[in-house]
Amino acid sequence: MSLLVVGLSHRSAPVSVLERAALSADAQTKLLQDTVAAEPATEAAVLATCNRIELYADVDKFHAGVAELSTLLAQHSGVGLEELTPYLYVHYEDRAVHHLFSVACGLDSMVVGEGQILGQIKDSLARAQELHTAGKLTNDLFQQGLRVGKRAHSETGIDRAGQSLVTFGLEQLAGGGVVEDWARGKRALVIGAGSMSSLAAATLARAGVAEVVVANRTFERAERLAQILAEADDNAVTARAVRMDAVPDELTRAHVVVSCTGATGLVLTAEQVAQAVEGRTGQPAVADTAVPAAHTRAPLPPAGADENCPLDLAAVQPGFSLMGEAAVAGMDAATLEQHAAWVSGKTTARPGRRSPEADAELITALAATAATVGRIPERRKPEPPAERPAPFFFLLDLAMPRDIDAAVHRLAGVRLVDIESLAEASADAPMAADVDQVRRIVSDEVAAFGAAQRAAHITPTVVALRTMAADVVASEIARLDGRLPDLDERQRGEIRQAVHRVVDKLLHAPTVRVKQLAAEPGGAGYADALRTLFDLDPETVASVSRAGDSTDKKDRPA
Repeated sequence: MSLLVVGLSHRSAPVSVLERAALSADAQTKLLQDTVAAEPATEAAVLATCNRIELYADVDKFHAGVAELSTLLAQHSGVGLEELTPYLYVHYEDRAVHHLFSVACGLDSMVVGEGQILGQIKDSLARAQELHTAGKLTNDLFQQGLRVGKRAHSETGIDRAGQSLVTFGLEQLAGGGVVEDWARGKRALVIGAGSMSSLAAATLARAGVAEVVVANRTFERAERLAQILAEADDNAVTARAVRMDAVPDELTRAHVVVSCTGATGLVLTAEQVAQAVEGRTGQPAVADTAVPAAHTRAPLPPAGADENCPLDLAAVQPGFSLMGEAAVAGMDAATLEQHAAWVSGKTTARPGRRSPEADAELITALAATAATVGRIPERRKPEPPAERPAPFFFLLDLAMPRDIDAAVHRLAGVRLVDIESLAEASADAPMAADVDQVRRIVSDEVAAFGAAQRAAHITPTVVALRTMAADVVASEIARLDGRLPDLDERQRGEIRQAVHRVVDKLLHAPTVRVKQLAAEPGGAGYADALRTLFDLDPETVASVSRAGDSTDKKDRPA
C-alpha cells in the first residue's frame, strides 16, 4: 500500500473554485466513508481549511487511486470533475509525505509560517480516528506531521515569516497600520464560534477593542466563548453573546465585523450591510465610485431589463448604456459583433435613448473599426479617480465559502477584507530567511519517516522468521527428548540453550542487516526475498501485521 494525496488549494485554484468546492462537516464525513469503501483505498483522512481541500489515502494502485479520489472529491464538493480536474494536484509516497510536512510547518499556507494549520491537522486526524478511517499509515503520517510542525516553530524563526490568517486580516483592515492603535476603543461583532472565530475574538480582545459581541447559530457556544473572553487575564474587554437574529441590530453598533461560519450561503448580504451603514449615519448607503467596478461583483440589473446580453454586466460602469458606445469601449471585434446581434434583436427603444436600430448600426461600425485596429479605444477622456473616503465600517470575512457579499466593498465608508484579497496581499509578503531552515527540517524528517516506514514494513517478516526458527528448535528438542529419555533435566537445559544460541547467532546478523537495508529506498524487496528464501507462510506474516496494527490502535489518542 502507498500514500496518495489529491487536493486543491489557494496555490492551484482561484478562490471562486475553492469557495464552490468547500466541504461541510457532513460532506467530509461522507467523503471519508466513501473513500475507504472504494476499492483502491483502505484508510483515509480529509484536511479541509479555508484555503485547501485535500484527501489523503492509503491505496494499492496509483492510477486507480488518483481516478477514484478525484471522482470522490468532485462528487462531494458539488463541482463537476471536468471543471475541478485542472486545479487538482497529486502527490504520491515520499512527495505526499513532504507535502503534508510542509503544510504542517506553514510553508504552504496563504500566510507563510502561520501556526493555526497545526490545530486543523489535529482536527482532521481526530475526525478520521472517530470515523475509523485512519489506519496505521494515516496515524503515523499525521502524528509525525504535527511533531514536525512543532519542531519547525520551536527550532526556527518561521513565526517571524508570517502570522495567523486572523492577524494578517486585521492588519489589512488597519490599512497597514498598528492593529492595536486601529482597534483601540472599537466595538466588534464576531459571527461564528468555531476555532477561527474564537481566535479572531481573542485577538481583537488583546488588541484593545472595547467590546466583543459573539453571535452563533448555537447560542450556548456563543455564550461559552463570550464567557472565556470576559474571564481572560490578558484583556479588559466586555463580552456578550447574542442570537443570530440579533445580528442586524448589532451591525448598526459595531465598528468591526469578523465572520467565519460553516454556512453554505451568504450570512451578510450587501443590502444588510447597506442598512447598517444607513442606520449609523442616517443617510442612505451609496456606491463608492472610486472602487473599480471590474474588481467587484456589482448587482445585476432587475430581471427583464437586459436579458441574454452578452456583456459582462458586473464590469459595466454605472450609468453606461448597455447599447451605446461607452459600453463597448475596449471590446474586440468578435464580442462587438455578438453584441450588435443582441442589440438588433431589441424591438423597442428606451425613453431618452437612440433606437435599437441606430445602436445596432453604430456598433456594427465600431466592429469594423475593431477589425482594423484590434480594439475600440476609449473615446471619452477618463475622469480622474475620486479619492475614496476613509472607512468607518470594517468587515473581515474568513469563511470559505464566503459569508459576506463581495459587493459590500463598493459601499462608501466600508472596508471589506476576504480570503480573495488576503491571497492577493500575501503574494507580496516577504519571506523570512528561516524558511530555508524549515525546508531542511522537512527534508530530513521526510527521509526519516520513509526509512521508519520501510523498516516497519519488514518487521512482520523478521518476526515470522524468528517464530519459524523457534518452532523448529522446539520440534527438535521434543524429538531429542524422545530419542534420549535418560538425559537429566540439567543436561536437557544445556542442550536446549545451546540450540537456541546457535539459531540466534545464525539469525542475528541477517535480520539486523535486512532491517538496515529495508530502511533504504527500494528496500521493500528484502522482505519478499526473506519470505521466498525461508518459504515463510504469507498468512503467518499477515497475522503478525494484524497483531501490530491492533496494538497500535490501542495506543492511539482518542
